[in-house]
Amino acid sequence: MSNYYNAFEMSPVPTPGVDAVAPEPFRGIYGMPMFVIVPTRDLAASERFWRDALGFFNLFAIPGSLTHLRRWAFQDVLLVPAATQADTDTDFDTDIDAAPAASVSFACVLGEIESIAAACESVRPGCAKGPRATPWNTVDLEITTPERLRVTFTAAKPFDPASQEARNLAGIGIVGPEETPGA
Repeated sequence: MSNYYNAFEMSPVPTPGVDAVAPEPFRGIYGMPMFVIVPTRDLAASERFWRDALGFFNLFAIPGSLTHLRRWAFQDVLLVPAATQADTDTDFDTDIDAAPAASVSFACVLGEIESIAAACESVRPGCAKGPRATPWNTVDLEITTPERLRVTFTAAKPFDPASQEARNLAGIGIVGPEETPGA
């Protein structure tokens, strides 16, 4: 990709900045352009973790069949019962270090990273790793959920055209030296 197209007006994600404010949880109904389905052996326990540790809310539920969780607009997760015991890890609630079954990332703002990490630590000690700065100009927090899903909350840092991250992005043709993403 050699051109940069600023499309922040389409996104609920605020322009990167140390003072960026997260949008309110979005309770409207829309055609979901993307969502994650997470099989779980315990819908209630999974909902509590996603709600209390990760900041999602229950948009609606069909008891025993489905729990639709959401955070910001377009950050939808459907919790569903695991079909059989074989579909889940036998160390469901205990093995935080087991390899994750899959990964998904959600945008957040810099001001949320520490509070999400603290909430995860209080709900499920040891499930969060980070935060860490990335070479692509974000701060990431990686969480392993009880279902063995790797959830990464990623917050864009303000863009500094003189930074190593800008040089990394310019080196692969994503950003030219005169361009400033998020501006």
